Amino acid sequence: MRTEEPVQRGTPDDTGDTGEPGGTGGRAARRAVTVFPLLVLAAGAVGLLFPGGFTGWGGAVPYLLGVVMFCMGVTMTPRDFRGVAQRPWAVALGLVAHYVIMPGLGWVVAHLLQLPPQLAAGVILVGCAPSGTASNVVTYLARGDVALSVSVATVSTLVAPLVTPPLTLLLAGEYLAVDAGSMVADILKTVLLPVFAGLAVRLLAGRYVRRALPALPWLSALTIGVIVTVVVAGSADALRSAALLVFVAVVLHNGLGLALGYGAGRLARLGEPGSRAMAFEVGMQNSGLAASLATAHFSPLAALPAAVFSVWHNVSGAVVAAWLSRRGR
Repeated sequence: MRTEEPVQRGTPDDTGDTGEPGGTGGRAARRAVTVFPLLVLAAGAVGLLFPGGFTGWGGAVPYLLGVVMFCMGVTMTPRDFRGVAQRPWAVALGLVAHYVIMPGLGWVVAHLLQLPPQLAAGVILVGCAPSGTASNVVTYLARGDVALSVSVATVSTLVAPLVTPPLTLLLAGEYLAVDAGSMVADILKTVLLPVFAGLAVRLLAGRYVRRALPALPWLSALTIGVIVTVVVAGSADALRSAALLVFVAVVLHNGLGLALGYGAGRLARLGEPGSRAMAFEVGMQNSGLAASLATAHFSPLAALPAAVFSVWHNVSGAVVAAWLSRRGR
């Protein structure tokens, strides 16, 4: 039996499903990934300069995440889920890599830079958070395995109530209480339901959906931009006072996570698309969740690493995705 790597598993290929490169869907994705870092930087700047304009917007973040996940669901097909069901070990590998590499790196970075206690706890908490939903978008733009990316992100979020508190206790020295029931409800609303709704739309109206595929990368990128604006606006004052130290910590944490995640995929022989998915699933975190938990259980200062991470991991992820996408052409 001959096996081959798909052009873009779980995403519209360059013609919107025919498998022949060069169509409008692939060109739109490449344009989006080129503009994406600039868009995220502009969104972060708006949140930093005009924080008062986004007061009270925090409640909209779960719905915005739902839009992103719906777009991902629309780009998926049943074969993506069949492929994941045939390789549960790959999802398990992604889950273990995520919850070993990023928490460990958070602890190492905090000690290496000798961060103050609150900032150290914030960096470690970011590492103990589940995968970020933006990782699915960046995997899509990098021509990676989106089905694997979505599966790892979803499972890592589902187990977060059982994994995040003890990891934070072990590495940060304080217990982080998490309402598991509330988190499961949020997962259903912002990840599972939107993805399956998008998949249902794809199945029921595939002919019409294919015409809209070129617009989906732009819709996802714009939505993530709004999320970044809201998160940065909520931590604007703290960001101005301790930006440099936190920025160095975040760059080290994220960069090493991307590299080690990709390396884990290659060592496990997941193939190039799978290794790209692993890089983003390990290196990109649910920084919005980390920021809200840090504010509730530690302090606004502890939420600063998550706010900076929310901007930086989108920029670094988009840059890496652009490089991988062009390398894979």
